[in-house]
Amino acid sequence: MNGDSNVSTTGNAEAEAMDDGGADATGDDEVRVWLVERTYSDDEQNMIILVYATPDGERYFRKERALTSFTDVRDTTAALDVDPGDLGKVDPDRREQYATEAERMAKAHDPDDPI
Repeated sequence: MNGDSNVSTTGNAEAEAMDDGGADATGDDEVRVWLVERTYSDDEQNMIILVYATPDGERYFRKERALTSFTDVRDTTAALDVDPGDLGKVDPDRREQYATEAERMAKAHDPDDPI
């Protein structure tokens, strides 16, 4: 994936059997997801939670990043290409929000743009 050593992901094996849900095809059976949410963890200090979603808002990829210092510089990109098995299903209450934000990000940024 991206080789980031301080990253934890959550997904849903059930998503592997789903179609691409309108997501961009990236080759090698990966799915492009766009950054839709960035929050700080309430449970742990120095933890940022990044949520990326498919353009249709149906599936998501969650990434937790520990910030080890002020000099810890790792770009957060507008999009990632992830394995479909690492995607979870989005709660129906958030699908429209995620789809809108993913579409906005895709129109405004190239996938590798730092955000």
